Amino acid sequence: MSSTHTWIVGSGGLLGSAVVRELRRRGHCVHTSIVPWADHRSARTTLLEHCATFFATSENADWNIVWAAGAGVNGTSDAQFASENELIADVLGLVDRIAARDGTFFLASSAGGVYAGSTGAPHHEGTTPIPLGGYGHAKLDSEKLATDFGVSTGCNVVIGRFANLYGPGQNLAKPQGLISHLCRGYLMAAPVSIYVPMDTLRDYLFVSDAAEMVADALNKSATRKSAPVTKIFASGHAVTIGSILGACRTVFRRRPNVVLAASPLSAFQGRDLRLRSTVWTDIDRRTHRTLPAGIDATLHATRRALGAGR
Repeated sequence: MSSTHTWIVGSGGLLGSAVVRELRRRGHCVHTSIVPWADHRSARTTLLEHCATFFATSENADWNIVWAAGAGVNGTSDAQFASENELIADVLGLVDRIAARDGTFFLASSAGGVYAGSTGAPHHEGTTPIPLGGYGHAKLDSEKLATDFGVSTGCNVVIGRFANLYGPGQNLAKPQGLISHLCRGYLMAAPVSIYVPMDTLRDYLFVSDAAEMVADALNKSATRKSAPVTKIFASGHAVTIGSILGACRTVFRRRPNVVLAASPLSAFQGRDLRLRSTVWTDIDRRTHRTLPAGIDATLHATRRALGAGR
């Protein structure tokens, strides 16, 4: 039997790079792409060329596509979000035309984005999504693209609504990733601005734990034929921002240098984003990296990145 071929779009990002490592460890034939995301036309050309090559290479083998790309954050323009979703639609359109057999398309979405305005936490897959900004609406749009693709083609689709991911590999140029920025602030002796109240609740999932859960979801999808599945990927344990600062103090052995500030982007942040998955719950039964251990790993990775000039 041929090895499973998996193409990971966004393999240079926090989640994508961790999924690459985990799937290679499990014996997948992993395909990655270097995509010029800043140029929409070039990005489209590259993605479609790599998609065609992927299916030519993986002919008669089991296949997965993991879409873990996306530069958009809260505050990104609607035009950029629309551009990113056009790329998803273009790739799915090509898959529909050239895939010789059914496989799985996995889309990484954001629990924080889609549930930002939802009530009744802890949120689960049956919670009505209520985004508060363009980021969350764009994630729902991309989810619809994936769902419609699954319904029309019969390919399996898994939509992963992820909790706050953290760990080695966070892009510090993006205005997200509180734990990574706290580590950078500690190492650079620079203050870190916090725009939400200290009692704000978030679920933090260490990225290698998330990658293992993605790999398990792909394995599960490969064994069954199902309608598109939406699943929350989370630790199931929410902490306050104040608790995160306390854990950082334990790891740093000094108080994190933070500044409470105001930002219009705080209006897009939900206050209580506790999460509890009720779908494919066997994937959730695992020992997750503890917050202090995860912060320590992130600190060491950030120190290496800064030392390498990244």
